[in-house]
Amino acid sequence: MALLIHLLVCTFGMGSWVAINGLWVELPLLVTELPEGWFLPSYLTVVIQLANVGPLLVTLLHHFRPGYLSEVPIVFTVLGVGTIACTLFAFFWNVTFWVLGSQHSITFMVLTFFLALVDCTSSVTFLPFMSRLPTHYLTTFFIGEGLSGLLPALVALAQGSGLTTCVNVTMTSDTTPSPETTRNIYPQGVNSSFMSDLTGPASPMVHLESRYLPANFSPLVFFLLLSSMMACCFVAFFLLQHQARPWEASIEDLLTSQVTLHSIQPREEEDLSPGPVDSSKGQGDLEEKTAPYHSARLAFIYTLVAFVNALTNGVLPSVQTYSCLSYGPVAYHLSATLSSMASPLTCLLSMFLANRSLTFLGVLTVLGTSFGAYNMAMAVMSPCPLLQGHWGGEVLIVVSWVLFIGCLSYVKVMLGVILRDHSRSALVWCGAAVQLGSLLGALLMFPLVNVLRLFSSADFCSLQCST
Repeated sequence: MALLIHLLVCTFGMGSWVAINGLWVELPLLVTELPEGWFLPSYLTVVIQLANVGPLLVTLLHHFRPGYLSEVPIVFTVLGVGTIACTLFAFFWNVTFWVLGSQHSITFMVLTFFLALVDCTSSVTFLPFMSRLPTHYLTTFFIGEGLSGLLPALVALAQGSGLTTCVNVTMTSDTTPSPETTRNIYPQGVNSSFMSDLTGPASPMVHLESRYLPANFSPLVFFLLLSSMMACCFVAFFLLQHQARPWEASIEDLLTSQVTLHSIQPREEEDLSPGPVDSSKGQGDLEEKTAPYHSARLAFIYTLVAFVNALTNGVLPSVQTYSCLSYGPVAYHLSATLSSMASPLTCLLSMFLANRSLTFLGVLTVLGTSFGAYNMAMAVMSPCPLLQGHWGGEVLIVVSWVLFIGCLSYVKVMLGVILRDHSRSALVWCGAAVQLGSLLGALLMFPLVNVLRLFSSADFCSLQCST
């Protein structure tokens, strides 16, 4: 039964961000079809941040009307809307409308808003729901949250989304680039006289450019697979509601904590005397005793949560392509896939090697941030970062991304465990800190990337960097 609950919790956690993560990994195919082109990520960033109105509303209601909201119906609504929105994406993602004299993907934007509303709201509803389960299930939840990035990435990898190849492009003064023609001109074993006759007096210029490879299956199939993942999360949560043992385990865990606290505080022994006890007072006393952290320590924890999520959800993802593509498509796909794997594996590791020391978590945050700083530095130096064209540079950037995600994922899990043991409301504010950090990170990077254009994209096939 315990294994089944772990499986259900993991599947439930996967529904937290699987929709938006799936949308991002599918972008290389979508930008070639939608009129916004590579400006589409900029629009998505704004739309996703607008969806933070959902968690803001939930957090305010929890603060001003405690007990007014119940997580269960909200979670059912969130997962239901996410499943429906993913299904609608499969059939209407490429529908456009004329707005202000040009075509725009209005349907795509509207559906993106609902998906973002689902995923953003999950931060302040899924975590408080997990307070009903014993602490060790929270780690399983974070494993599922890590899988929400890994599974769409693996599906996109199987689809061939974003895979490129280098092709020869011939340019002359009176013709346009034609990679298809050039492919026919330069097959293996072509004779030199044929090439000279073709190029002859026109003096064409031949150079390499990147071209996307055709996908193995369409976005329709991808979004239907994404919809099935959301449906699995819905079913997992439904089954989780009908498991009696988790609630009993949670109560036993709570009572065990209460007995332990009384045993280490002898001055409270009179509270254990037999007789009727006011349950509401007991619950309030219990929450006080399970909160040994002063306001300053809680403020430090929430600040750390916001900072870590700003880096992992806002700042560094905005520049991953700039930091990796200069080293080639293989380095980029390895860094994206392996870093996605690092998150759930780190969460799994935290189940066996747990360390709740704030000093240790602070040091690990600094270490993870240093790897993030290296990634940012390589993005700033794009298209000619350190060791570009050398295998050592490719290894370093991949390892740096994996360790960056791994270190900060461990910090996120342990901070969540600490706050879970503090109180239920602490998890609500933890979710709010997650969204606040993600919002600030995205808002910081949007003008730097899209307005000031401080980062330069790299075409690996045509790079000319001095060695």
